Amino acid sequence: MTSDYLLRLEGVTKKYGANTVLKDVSFDIGHGEVVGLLGDNGAGKSTLVKIMSGVVPMTSGAYYWDGAAVPTVNRPTTESLGVETIFQDSALVDQMSITRNIFMGREITNPLGFMKLKQMDAIATNILDTVVTIEGIKSSKQLVSSLSGGQAQAVAIARAVHFKRSLLILDEPTSALAVRATEALLDYLRQLKTEGVSSVLVTHNLHHAFKVCDRHIVMNHGKKILDVRREDTSVEELTAAVVEGQVGVDRFRAGAGI
Repeated sequence: MTSDYLLRLEGVTKKYGANTVLKDVSFDIGHGEVVGLLGDNGAGKSTLVKIMSGVVPMTSGAYYWDGAAVPTVNRPTTESLGVETIFQDSALVDQMSITRNIFMGREITNPLGFMKLKQMDAIATNILDTVVTIEGIKSSKQLVSSLSGGQAQAVAIARAVHFKRSLLILDEPTSALAVRATEALLDYLRQLKTEGVSSVLVTHNLHHAFKVCDRHIVMNHGKKILDVRREDTSVEELTAAVVEGQVGVDRFRAGAGI
């Protein structure tokens, strides 16, 4: 490690024409830290996730990784840095098996370039059994089209956490999951923390965030209005910040970096 933080964003602004969706947002994510990214619909969370992931460019601002400035932020760059993102739409291919979806782009092959399907199936089965508990899946050879929305979301999460890198970003990962699968995911995020992996959890469920996150960042109308550690806040304060955009003057100054 060469820096106290893994990822730092400074003064990030994003505009679509005359519409400014992010306004001078700055924060960092520490090594092995779990950060909750909270806010109501339209707060700017999804755009911020896409910028962190390299999916969309920022209009202005700076992106630092482990202390070093990253001059060009795009998907190949963030993948090479070790950013793994799972979006709300799980990006699975319906007419492919669970195994093929898990290993898509990362296939295990022999020296001739042929896929080692048996080995991939065995690993995929182990992933489904141990990474995220997914009820009702009989085989990793099942087509994704046969899965429920919650099962498909869980497969996407399993794929992301298996190929864990330095930073895992999860955009509303529990929204379609049953209680058991949700608890399994939160437990796995805690385990990743002990292994030094950083995570960003984007969620509307403040109770889930409070259970697992070390720190909470609240967005409101494209601005960061709160940045607070779990031990210094409460679900009630986070709720007021998310729903009403209300934080105390001192909290706002700290959250906005004033």
